[in-house]
Amino acid sequence: MPFEIDPPEFAYFFDCGIIVRGLLAAWRALRREEWLATAIEIGDSMMRDFEAKDGYHPILSLPDKRPVERDPLRWSRSPGCYQLKSAMAWADLAEVTGEGRFGAAYEHALGNQLLRYGGFLPGHPDPLKVMDRLHAFLYFLEGLLPAAGELNVRPALCDGLRRVASLREEIAPEFERSDVIAQLLRIRLYAHWAGAVTLDSAAAEREAALLSGYQAADGGFYFGRRGGELAPFINPVSACFAVQALAMWDEWTTHGTRAVWQNLI
Repeated sequence: MPFEIDPPEFAYFFDCGIIVRGLLAAWRALRREEWLATAIEIGDSMMRDFEAKDGYHPILSLPDKRPVERDPLRWSRSPGCYQLKSAMAWADLAEVTGEGRFGAAYEHALGNQLLRYGGFLPGHPDPLKVMDRLHAFLYFLEGLLPAAGELNVRPALCDGLRRVASLREEIAPEFERSDVIAQLLRIRLYAHWAGAVTLDSAAAEREAALLSGYQAADGGFYFGRRGGELAPFINPVSACFAVQALAMWDEWTTHGTRAVWQNLI
């Protein structure tokens, strides 16, 4: 799937996986078979066209499908553990189609990133860029959830949660992103509901309070803070993360339930 179509110059591994999962969500709701067929085609293309010795190429040029030059200091232009979030598309396709190749592809990506994720953080000499990388690393933790019950995955979830929480707190006086707080709160709840990591209720409560402080009067959420000052713009992606995370937290603290949210990761 091209990143843009005027002209279609690049395709991103990460975006392709998110598109597959969106198509499958739409297919589950309306059963339009072309959406499922397209999701399968993209899933196969992800395995075939993006394959690299160190995982998966982050970006391909179009129409020749050649790997774009990487930048080790820009996470979106490098392969890394965050790509496991996109590999969840293969786990979804395996469940829907029963095709073993998709399940094997997810398991391969999982094993590869469990070995490699330790080098992703901090990953940059600039603390402000490390905060950006926390956003990407939290995608990795989400990508672990289909295998959360496996013994080799639980330690990675525990370790990842500790590392993100520690680095976020360390960098926050200089720069803080509201979506990082929201993602961290979400993954705490998801990991707890999956039976993988016992919820740290005190930490989750602090994060919910911090996140609420980013909400504007009109209901949106500010992107972040620099030096303690709110960034003067509201980010729609940050707002989506924040609204969901706080709704999940409210539902958990009020009703102790997860039913509404268990399929929304």
